[in-house]
Amino acid sequence: MRSPAVAGARRGAVAAHNVWPSMSPATSPTQGKIRVVVAKPGLDGHDRGAKIIARALRDAGMEVIYTGLHQTPEQIVETVIQEDADAVGLSILSGAHMTLVPRVVELLREQGIEDVVITVGGTIPAEDIPELKSLGVAEVFTPGAPTQAIVDFIRGATGRAGVSP
Repeated sequence: MRSPAVAGARRGAVAAHNVWPSMSPATSPTQGKIRVVVAKPGLDGHDRGAKIIARALRDAGMEVIYTGLHQTPEQIVETVIQEDADAVGLSILSGAHMTLVPRVVELLREQGIEDVVITVGGTIPAEDIPELKSLGVAEVFTPGAPTQAIVDFIRGATGRAGVSP
């Protein structure tokens, strides 16, 4: 559960980030839009996949905050807090997932944020997936994962499975 200070930080300004509003609401009158931070941690300079996922989530009615390239775990967690995100998707192609993901998870926990759905996408070896999940990652999507599967997973994991665009 988020601390009151974190919950009150809803929709703070994040100057360096792109908010991609949805064209169709993934909402119910009491729940609001699903808010997803899509982030590229570390030195990986390839963001085509992250942008494709961000667009698919937006087209499914979610509000997407794309952080851009070369984000530190601290910057990502700050964005999650400022944007009061329901989920965060970390896109990693550099092979640094076993360093970066645990740090993001640790920082979220230090801030008392236990209710954000954490997903990871990219070139993640199958043998690393169980360890990432044991750290608190809800799901890992490897290359070729259908975008609809990602949309459906985030809806289900945030408790909004029945919401349609």
